[in-house]
Amino acid sequence: MAKDDKNPQGKRKWHQLLGDGFKIAKKSYPYLPWLLIGVFVVVTGGFILIGFLLDNWILWTISGVILGPMLAMVTLTRFIESASYKQMEGMPGAASAVIGRIRRGWSFQEEPVRFNARTQDMVFRLIGKPGVVLVTEGPTNRVNKLVEEERKQARRIAPNVPVHTVNVGTDDGQVRLAKLMKSLKKLPKKLTSAEVSVVAKRYDSIKTNQLPIPKGIDPYKMRPDRKATRGR
Repeated sequence: MAKDDKNPQGKRKWHQLLGDGFKIAKKSYPYLPWLLIGVFVVVTGGFILIGFLLDNWILWTISGVILGPMLAMVTLTRFIESASYKQMEGMPGAASAVIGRIRRGWSFQEEPVRFNARTQDMVFRLIGKPGVVLVTEGPTNRVNKLVEEERKQARRIAPNVPVHTVNVGTDDGQVRLAKLMKSLKKLPKKLTSAEVSVVAKRYDSIKTNQLPIPKGIDPYKMRPDRKATRGR
């Protein structure tokens, strides 16, 4: 019983999470096991060879044995993250899963601020140093109507704040899901942290109707498993 108390049911250990992440990555990249073995063998073998050439094989062998698995683990985490994005891409609400991982400095809500129930096109809003950022899901020409509605509201609430649009998708001119975070970081900074807080409070003070989220969309469940990605 004591053992069960220390490991409550449902709480998975780091190696179990890592194993789950490996299975996810392997589905998208079947060659992954061989790649990881190759990284380990090349790095470890390379260090051992250098050690023999320099007549200091003990130190170099130890370094190789440490760095080999470490670099293989780094490679695995990159592929887990890439596979997670690849499997989520095209799913309604996938952008919210990425937005949910954003670091401090931004104010956002994971539910869409504009939504078309028929087409499942949606717009998410973030507020940060670049200003107001509208992240869309759906064909650009079709979601533009929702974007314009949100832009009009932004001009009423914060008329002097820049408004940016990032269209997420796989069509030409759209940003792939895996590159969304990078695109947000590239936006020019126009506001201070204090100004971001003021704009966010303005939005919070405006009472808007809650938009219905289509059944089946759960941004929290769609979010990539960060513990599995880190391997702990």
